[in-house]
Amino acid sequence: MSKFAPTPNDKFAFGIWGIQNRGRDPFGDATRPAVSAIDAIRGLAERGCYGFEFHDNDLWPIDATPAARDAVLRDVRKVMADTGIKATMATTNCFYHPVFKDGAFTSTDPAVRLYATQKVMRCLDVAAELGAGVYVFWGGREGVEVDVAKDPITTAGWFRDALNFLCEYVLTQGYDIKFSLEPKPNEPRGDLYLPTVGSMLAFIGTLDNPEMVGVNPETAHIKMAGLNPYHEFAQALDAGKLLDVHLNGQKPLRYDQDLSFGSDDLREAFLTIKLLKDHDYSGTIGFDAHPYRTESDPWDFVERNLRTAKILMDKVRQFNENRQIQDLLAELHGAHPELADMTKKYSSATATKLKNLELDPDHLAARRLPLERLDQLFTELLLGVL
Repeated sequence: MSKFAPTPNDKFAFGIWGIQNRGRDPFGDATRPAVSAIDAIRGLAERGCYGFEFHDNDLWPIDATPAARDAVLRDVRKVMADTGIKATMATTNCFYHPVFKDGAFTSTDPAVRLYATQKVMRCLDVAAELGAGVYVFWGGREGVEVDVAKDPITTAGWFRDALNFLCEYVLTQGYDIKFSLEPKPNEPRGDLYLPTVGSMLAFIGTLDNPEMVGVNPETAHIKMAGLNPYHEFAQALDAGKLLDVHLNGQKPLRYDQDLSFGSDDLREAFLTIKLLKDHDYSGTIGFDAHPYRTESDPWDFVERNLRTAKILMDKVRQFNENRQIQDLLAELHGAHPELADMTKKYSSATATKLKNLELDPDHLAARRLPLERLDQLFTELLLGVL
């Protein structure tokens, strides 16, 4: 077996909607045959995936009868039992059907808001049955094109009410599930509400049960806003709110491309993996991408994402063990160790000491910072010549 072959211990997971993507886009019809949910789940297990992620309507049609839905779930449970793959994340499709054309939880129609909440409750029951511990909300239609049509404070209140209600539902049912909110700046709406990790974290603080809710950042969504995935992932991780991740590729400030992880920017992909490894992120590493329209099936796409992540994990090990790099980092971070913790905890004595401390800005500015050398070593490590 290749050293870069994924195993369940890596905790990799794929959204099965990416496997089921048929290459259709706004300008062209499907280019490859359909893949059933069961075949998608089995195929992921065969390739070493720890888990799969699903929307309700990835598994059963929106108009399925309870009996038809239960028949699908029997098949899902069987393939899980046969292969050992786990359902790691669930979510609800509240964006495809025309009923959600102007929002789900932020629709101006209270009946639509209730329908969305009902749909989520039913999928939560399935998520609990299949053992998914994270439930993601991506508000694909929670936004506007005509700002004057909706007051953003009122709509935030509708979303808050729905989340508070659903948190209580999970608690009352005794489900071991946490909610994770997935930000995106735009598309398919002109503007989506709560577009960044920071805005999601601020919103979570207003909920009745903030301890039950975290953030699910996605590389592509972050880059659509022109932001840095390394920093956005770090903010969620630092807040203790990184419950799930969606890795992929994206050229900045474009439509949502969902490219393969690392295909657009290997440095950025490396830094994301390094962040997760260095800070002991314990959740699943999820991929939310889809094959190029030119592909006849999804499996080369799946395997390249898994292999890239494994290679980058090994590159992180090399980076952390490389003496030249680590010596430069020690030099960069080694100035004035006696002052490092001075402001860690406030006291009047420390404040007085700091006010009287002699710090010469010209002397401090003269310090050598070998960042070009560090960056070149990083480049050479990624290129395989270091």
